[in-house]
Amino acid sequence: MRGFSRDFRDELFELMKWRRDVRHFKTAAIEEAALARCLHAFSLAPSVGLSEPWRILRVDSQAARAKARANFAETNAEALAQYAGDTAENYASLKLAGMDDAPVHLAIFCDDGTTKGKGLGAGTMPEMRRYSVVSAVTLFWLACRAEGLGLGWVSILDADRLSSDLGVSADWSLIGYFCLGYPTQEDDTPELERAGWETRAEALELQKV
Repeated sequence: MRGFSRDFRDELFELMKWRRDVRHFKTAAIEEAALARCLHAFSLAPSVGLSEPWRILRVDSQAARAKARANFAETNAEALAQYAGDTAENYASLKLAGMDDAPVHLAIFCDDGTTKGKGLGAGTMPEMRRYSVVSAVTLFWLACRAEGLGLGWVSILDADRLSSDLGVSADWSLIGYFCLGYPTQEDDTPELERAGWETRAEALELQKV
């Protein structure tokens, strides 16, 4: 089996430590070669039955971006209405999307109707295709960070509405809308933790059965 040095392992965990969900972007363009290197992570990602069910749309047009931005604004207002008091005030102060400044927008879907992989592993657990896409996104995220790029996952969206606005196949389910660009700042602590929203657990607790 291919071995890796301790220095490499330390650097790998350092990369994981500095991977952040980015909301604040510079408007500077991303070199297409750098974007291509990051997207190559999908070609290396695992997938159930080798189905490779990820489908990626680059959202470039102003019209499509405007629809996604409006979707977020309305859904975010609905989410805010679910909170009260100090929690609502804290929520309202959070920047939960970098859609206005990020130079690259990607909508990533799972093709639930793909025949690639011949259904292996997905017959009993069809959700494995979606898990495969999320696994691929994680590798993509690390590749972006290694290139000095920030990636932000916009999860406050009406997924059905976005799919309709982008005109995708009925077999495609939205995994996430992602903003990509150069971050305005770097920090090894999650922004939500810095804002006092939640605290990350210090250690993993394994449960035994």
